This record gives sequence, structure tokens and C-alpha cells, in this order.
Amino acid sequence: MAAPVMQEAEELPIQKLDLSHLVTEDEAPVDDLFSERQMRLLVDSLYASWRGPGEGRPFVAMANVGLFYHLREPALVPDVLLSLDVALPEEPWEKEHRSYFVWECVKPPDVVIEIVSNKEGKELSDKLLDYARIGVAYYVVYEPKKLIGERPLRVFARQGLRYTELDAPWLDQVGLGLTLWEGEYEGMRQVWLRWCDADGNLLLTGQEAAAEKERQLLAERARAEQERQRAELAEQRAAALAAKLAALGIDPEAE
Repeated sequence: MAAPVMQEAEELPIQKLDLSHLVTEDEAPVDDLFSERQMRLLVDSLYASWRGPGEGRPFVAMANVGLFYHLREPALVPDVLLSLDVALPEEPWEKEHRSYFVWECVKPPDVVIEIVSNKEGKELSDKLLDYARIGVAYYVVYEPKKLIGERPLRVFARQGLRYTELDAPWLDQVGLGLTLWEGEYEGMRQVWLRWCDADGNLLLTGQEAAAEKERQLLAERARAEQERQRAELAEQRAAALAAKLAALGIDPEAE
């Protein structure tokens, strides 16, 4: 994972870290069909509709990718992560680019989202402590079936070394909010976790954005056609009036 280009410094020999012992992919499937779609929905809408945290500031969003925070520790694997001011690597097949390595990106992710599909994930215990310890600014737990609590959506912000639960799902340091939306995504109608802006407008997926663009295009064509028909009708009325006046021997152009 590549970090933004920093100010040039004196070139020093670069010694590559030995990452051969780290498992960056284990080919394990995701939990279920809903979780797989939910992860993709969150990543898709960011790349399709979000301009990022500011002018010239990149971001990366990933689903089900290893998050390595120490050479001697196994990866955490958040369902979704979002990291600001980090760019995708040019060579994704290199081992040091296959996962999110904190030392390569020079920072932990800004947001981690976990989607609860069973009672075994420890999302509100071990994982909550782990993400706070490595410095993730916001931790989000979404459990549509309320398997481990009474509220489907919980958002935590890091203060010091611990998380404090937020009253509203607005991630101020990121400039994004989260909301629950009931609708259809990829043929499945459910209550989905969605990104939104400060006004509560959803960040559209690529398909939704394309459909909205097509809707606007059709609306513009309809308006243009209505204007054409009005102009044509006005022209016909003017011609009919001129014909009547001519029949009466009146020249409308005469002074």
C-alpha cells in the first residue's frame, strides 16, 4: 500500500522487510450472501460517489482484506476499512501490497466496519479493544439481526486509548455519515448500511449513479421535447392568425 509522496529526503538504501511468514490470503469465503453484498455496497458507493476527504487527498476502501499492524502478529480482517490520504499501490501483486500494512501506509485505517453474522465474532469485546489499540479512529458494528445487542448500528470514536460510543452515526474526522436504508441491492431486498453526506443524502453505488444520470438525461430530453412542441404550437397559432387576418384584408406587418 502506498502512502502519499512526502518531501524528498536524502536517498538511503532500502532494505525490504521479510514478510514470508505472514499469511496475506487464506482463500476462506465470506460469512454469507448478505454480508458479501453489504461489504461490496459500502466499498462500491465510496468509489462511485465520494470525492474523498478533500482536494488532492486520496483514499482507499477495502473489503475482507488483511490488516497487519505488527510483523509478529497475525492480521485482523475487518469486513470493510476506509483509510484517508493513502493511495493504491502500482504493483498489487507484490506481497507487501497484497494487504493493508500499517507500516507501508504509515497510518492505521480511519474507519473499520464489522458486519455481525453470528455470535462468535467478538465484535463488541476483543475486536473493539484491538482496533482501539492500533489506532483506528472510528469503529462501526452493524448487526441487522441483533444477535449481540438491541441496536443494529453502533458507532464508536477513539478517544485516547479507548472507544466512546457516539449518539449519532456521523464520522466528523472523515466527513461521512452512516444510515440504515431499506431497499434492493443486487437482487436482494434488505435493510442495508449505507454511507451518507451531512444532509442525509445516500452515496450512490455505480449502478444507482448510472441510473440517476440516465433519469436526468431522460428528464432533460422530455423538457426539450415539451419546449419544441410549445414552440411549434405557437408557430402554428401565429400562422393561423396571420391567415385569418389576410382573409380579412389586414396585413399584420403594415403600420
